[in-house]
Amino acid sequence: MATLMSTYARLPVTFQRGEGAWLWDTQGTRYLDALSGIAVCSLGHAHPAITQAICEQAGTLMHTSNVYGIAHQQALADTLVSLSGMESVFFCNSGAEANEAAIKLSRLHARQRGIAEPVVVVVEGSFHGRTMATLSATGNAKIRDGFEPLVSSFVRVPYNDISAMKALADTRQDIVAVLIEPVQGEGGIVIPDADYLQQVRALCDQQQWLMMLDEIQTGIGRTGRWFGFQHSDIQPDVITLAKALGNGFPIGACLARGAANLFQAGNHGSTFGGNPLGCRVALTVLETIEQNNLVARAEVLGQRFEAGFQQRLANIAGVKQIRVKGLMIGIELDRPCAELMKAALAKQLLINVTAGNTIRLLPPLILSDEQVDEVITGVSDLVTAFLAEPAAV
Repeated sequence: MATLMSTYARLPVTFQRGEGAWLWDTQGTRYLDALSGIAVCSLGHAHPAITQAICEQAGTLMHTSNVYGIAHQQALADTLVSLSGMESVFFCNSGAEANEAAIKLSRLHARQRGIAEPVVVVVEGSFHGRTMATLSATGNAKIRDGFEPLVSSFVRVPYNDISAMKALADTRQDIVAVLIEPVQGEGGIVIPDADYLQQVRALCDQQQWLMMLDEIQTGIGRTGRWFGFQHSDIQPDVITLAKALGNGFPIGACLARGAANLFQAGNHGSTFGGNPLGCRVALTVLETIEQNNLVARAEVLGQRFEAGFQQRLANIAGVKQIRVKGLMIGIELDRPCAELMKAALAKQLLINVTAGNTIRLLPPLILSDEQVDEVITGVSDLVTAFLAEPAAV
């Protein structure tokens, strides 16, 4: 382990294989996965359709170059455009890369408007990646600490506060875009007011700003819609995707339309982005979700989670709020609770704690009702026992 850089505080387990919502460690112990590799493996582990697509494509053609046409890339772009209402797609390899592409689009938009030093509005509590630009856009000071000087040209306002955003519009002429998440994932499953995105859309229209949505965690069915913005009856100018798009295979995408549809040959690129293997896998992911009606299933499972947690935890002292949007579930406590990840591991359950005091669940879309109930019981028991102990001073 000494040969690995110390970038992760790893839990004391190593997994050897998986099937559906289950993982087995090197000792043969089975765990119920309520995290999906942080919203990645929405179809679960070792899904036969994904396995088949990888094997067939790897045995046919893995990589050529974007110098040439790639049939699976075109088919994937067509599918994503059809599902999202966008116009064009750039493929990359991660969410951070997708957000970098979005930021570059905002710079091109600024040039068209004659703004020499453009600014993008971002929000507190956000997470957009760990490259220098996306780190600078991220609203978590702890993540940014130590990496100064950061990329300038971002201005930050509170999330779910349209008044603060409007105040910027009244005082600044250099803003060209807004970059926000429809639901904040790393920030603690923070769900904005029902009309928040609509108000942001209206403000962007008034000010000629691009509305750029980071759907890396919310996209591909997780919230009970293909994309988080589809709960709000709006259309963004830019969408970024990754995570569940490849069900574990690295692939990201930046989708654009209208005033943001600006990339020309030479403006941007990626050696591996949109390769035949990645695009074949992502096409299979989308086809499998569609064939099994898993977007609607995510909404139904979310309702089951919410009802179960409300019944078990809503009246427990120390539980501040239970937040659910499809299969994005956050249980906010009144104290730090990172230790619950290790406690859950001991109970053969995989969960996450984010924002210090919020249990985050991002289970696969293929969960059975019985598995949902098992997660509810396991998490509720852990929370109840944890809160019964005196809070650390």
